[in-house]
Amino acid sequence: MARYHIETYGCTSNRGESREIERRLRDAGHRKVEGAGAADVAILNTCTVVEKTERNMLRRAEELADETADLYVTGCMALAQGDEFGDVDAEVLHWDDVPQAITNGECPTPTPDAEPILDGVIGILPIARGCMSNCSYCITKHATGRVDSPPVAENVEKARALVHAGAKEIRITGQDTGVYGWDDGERKLPELLDRICTEIDGDFRVRVGMANPGGVHGIREELASVFAEHEELYNFLHAPVQSGSDDVLEHMRRQHRVEQYVEIVETFDDYLDEWTLATDFIVGYPTETDANHEMSMALLRETRPEKINVTRFSKRPGTDAADLKGLGGTLKKERSKAMSELKREVVAEAYESMVGTERDVLVTEEGTGDSVKCYDGAYRQIIVQNADEHGLEPGDFATVEVTGHQTMYAFGDPV
Repeated sequence: MARYHIETYGCTSNRGESREIERRLRDAGHRKVEGAGAADVAILNTCTVVEKTERNMLRRAEELADETADLYVTGCMALAQGDEFGDVDAEVLHWDDVPQAITNGECPTPTPDAEPILDGVIGILPIARGCMSNCSYCITKHATGRVDSPPVAENVEKARALVHAGAKEIRITGQDTGVYGWDDGERKLPELLDRICTEIDGDFRVRVGMANPGGVHGIREELASVFAEHEELYNFLHAPVQSGSDDVLEHMRRQHRVEQYVEIVETFDDYLDEWTLATDFIVGYPTETDANHEMSMALLRETRPEKINVTRFSKRPGTDAADLKGLGGTLKKERSKAMSELKREVVAEAYESMVGTERDVLVTEEGTGDSVKCYDGAYRQIIVQNADEHGLEPGDFATVEVTGHQTMYAFGDPV
């Protein structure tokens, strides 16, 4: 697992975000170290109050980029003025995306138990543990083992309990939600989602967590049909492709190929008028050639996912990929920078297309200052400022007009 160094500047909100980043990194087995020079990755949580502060943030980012292999920049300046870091060798991310970016393409972190968690109005529902994959780079498999799926009825009751406890958004999680039920010889994710939406009373939304393309491909028609039928489901799918090259996917021991990933995207395009595709790319896998990297860039352009995690490959002890000769930090950084620039272009285009439209949203949590974070039906984030003035708080449903955007989210005013 990775050694990380984190620095936080600014207000209490930034410090709270950093604590959450650290909690998730610790849960994933990553280890904190003092000083960027001793770290595999550094995290800079930025402030942007006055011009002097901005200059200090840029200078510190440049220093950290020289001291460590990978740098992730988040916080207020990163989100409001991300382009200012264009000349810095760093990934600019929303703080909530930082832990995922550091996981090296591995499965989500196993929870200490399989019980639901209520966090504000967000209910976390782990539907299974383990996965069916054997990826060459992933250490999580050693901790979780094969998939172990509780019955559908049991998970439905857990979801019902979350809603009755006040959850307005249920996040379906697991190491790989797409293979839920495979240990019993059945593919049960579509059934589970359908029953949650039809058997539980109340106003709520459901987000499906990471589902590898290898598991989704065989149920893509049924799954897309369930999404199209139920407005409770966010039209959102996180299917990490990891590479646009079949050769690299084979070396990674991924259970899908590029064509299957594309077929999943095409199927959801057929069933849904508007939806969000999220995916992950690992840049700089030891066997990745320049041509392989260009294939990944081409796949990103073709499928245009609106949420993209770009991770530079790093070796995890005990994995087969750790024995391979690496490509070198400079080459990985160059490829990562190129893909991250394309990512920002693709994501900004998606959010720009929303400006001037009206969206039905769910308010999920408080934002910075007097703002709230909301999500529309395709799980696109919309920030509403002056929330007290509008009488909005987490758990509320509202209609907003999108008035502007930053690269990774939009701004809206209640209608």
